[in-house]
Amino acid sequence: MEFKQLELKKESNWFKRIIQSPHTKKSIIYTSIGAIGGLVYFYFTEGKHMDVIVAGDFVKSMLFGGFLGFFITNSPCARNKC
Repeated sequence: MEFKQLELKKESNWFKRIIQSPHTKKSIIYTSIGAIGGLVYFYFTEGKHMDVIVAGDFVKSMLFGGFLGFFITNSPCARNKC
């Protein structure tokens, strides 16, 4: 009988593994693009016509755009589960 020696590697921190995963990086990129897209959308639809821009108005647009970017990467169809 011949036996092979089992080599065990230490796993890194769970937080580090999650942050370094390709899916997490993709989600962060798409969420950022969505937030920037929401800001651009707000500026071209409502922001140009306003004299004073309230911070809450464009933050809502950025959050909505960020959510859409996050949804695109994490929807069931994006993960081939539909």
